[in-house]
Amino acid sequence: MPEIKVTPLGAGQDVGRSCILVSIGGKNIMLDCGMHMGYNDDRRFPDFSYITQNGRLTEFLDCVIISHFHLDHCGALPFMSEMVGYDGPIYMTHPTKAICPILLEDFRKITVDKKGETNFFTSQMIKDCMKKVVPLNLHQTVQVDDELEIKAYYAGHVLGAAMVQIKVGSESVVYTGDYNMTPDRHLGAAWIDKCRPDILISESTYATTIRDSKRCRERDFLKKVHESIERGGKVLIPVFALGRAQELCILLETFWERMNLKAPIYFSTGLTEKANHYYKLFITWTNQKIRKTFVQRNMFEFKHIKAFDRSYADNPGPMVVFATPGMLHAGQSLQIFKKWAGNEKNMVIMPGYCVQGTIGHKILNGQRKLEMEGRSTVRVFNLPFISFDRAVLALDVKLQVEYMSFSAHADAKGIMQLIRMAEPRNMLLVHGEAVKMEFLKGKIEQEFNCHMPANGETATVTTNPSVPVDISLNLLKREMALGGPLPDPKKPRTMHGTLIMKENSLKLVSSEQALKELGLNEHQLRFTCRVQLQDPHSDPDTLNRIYTHLKSVLKGYTIQHLPDGTVMVESIVIKVSSSAEDTSTKVLLLSWSYQTSIKKSGP
Repeated sequence: MPEIKVTPLGAGQDVGRSCILVSIGGKNIMLDCGMHMGYNDDRRFPDFSYITQNGRLTEFLDCVIISHFHLDHCGALPFMSEMVGYDGPIYMTHPTKAICPILLEDFRKITVDKKGETNFFTSQMIKDCMKKVVPLNLHQTVQVDDELEIKAYYAGHVLGAAMVQIKVGSESVVYTGDYNMTPDRHLGAAWIDKCRPDILISESTYATTIRDSKRCRERDFLKKVHESIERGGKVLIPVFALGRAQELCILLETFWERMNLKAPIYFSTGLTEKANHYYKLFITWTNQKIRKTFVQRNMFEFKHIKAFDRSYADNPGPMVVFATPGMLHAGQSLQIFKKWAGNEKNMVIMPGYCVQGTIGHKILNGQRKLEMEGRSTVRVFNLPFISFDRAVLALDVKLQVEYMSFSAHADAKGIMQLIRMAEPRNMLLVHGEAVKMEFLKGKIEQEFNCHMPANGETATVTTNPSVPVDISLNLLKREMALGGPLPDPKKPRTMHGTLIMKENSLKLVSSEQALKELGLNEHQLRFTCRVQLQDPHSDPDTLNRIYTHLKSVLKGYTIQHLPDGTVMVESIVIKVSSSAEDTSTKVLLLSWSYQTSIKKSGP
């Protein structure tokens, strides 16, 4: 039997470093190629030696598909394509193709220019990698080769995020990437048709969470920001450049306008302009409200939110700052956090998930003393200043730490909603914490088979290839007229008809339509059986007695005594004759026609 194999190189019972290998119908596909925010060593990138110990990956992979621009899904792409070696096609949507290189370059600058790391991809490698990208449109079926085809569906989550269906012959896999089943202030909800894949590979970041109403969360967020501002505190909101940032900016902009507040709101320099540019360029990816009002008012041009300069962090008085990145693992958000952490008037609001190992994860788990790598500068007597890189700095966290989930991931309810939407034969969970995944797996297994392989483990699913057959409308109408239950996709139902193969496609039609389409004559078969009984009467008397008996017991049937000495019950003919050896032994000949017409060419 055919098999589909799925092996996570990253995001197997873990969040971060998404990279899933799928083998289907003799094809090998890599789904996402991300980095892990919690590591700075070899564990940061997926272990590509699983695919091959030496040599390039091109001959082992048919294509690579990137679901969206977040670094935990695309951060290892230049490393994989340029340093390990891959020359094949890389598929992603148009917005992802536009935004991905910008975030990769920011990541490279932080890692190489600021931290001084070596053995890392260069700016040129990012450009060379992006030359291999083939852009995808939503709902467009793309033929990778003669057998492999892919199709993208809207995933919500962030601008340009897509779920993807992979098909080889009758076998198929759907990979969700990250998705959100709830529409928000700037993006719509994820959607997929009832494609019934052999495997649905779904993220499970919030596998055990069912969120409260979005309106309640927004009200609590605004209340906490307002209270902190009123007491003269500073509020840090770590975000990624595009996505939750725009969502929360729209929320604060509206609140500041309504309340006539004067405290400044800042956003990391340059990112507001970039965000504006991409939301204008890809306005069709936003929700219906923004598309409708875009001509009158661009929701992403903010009156109260200004560009941030690092010197502003030392300004007295209250302020709100959106700074990147979102997990406090590096960059401007971490620098501001270090400055503000010692003042209990200040507040940090974490609006999304933080992977293990990041500062965000540590403070959310109650850690109030942090040891951080930093640059220490001292002066010894009259000698010049001396810098010590990677000095360990102790930091006391006194500011308020709040977690308010504005994450654009599906919660447990949303995951089940997508499963019912797609109706897969098997489920496979990735991008989640093992304990939480195990809980959700138990729920899913009440309806579907479910797998949750760890990194490096392979889940194998045996498929039962189905042969697609079109059914004529007339045949369906005839079946419905016969009564019985309505068609149910989960329950098989027998259909009677003639199967025609034309131009490599199969069609089930009525016998009459088949004869007409194929230009054939109809032939009829009759079946006969012999029954012996003892009766001393003459043959006509025996037949007459049979006729009388049948009339009395078969009330609802048409029974005729014909002049040719036969009795007919509907289409069944009965004839009586005596045995040559013994006239009291009667032989009954029963003959009936086969109800379905048999086709045969010729006269």
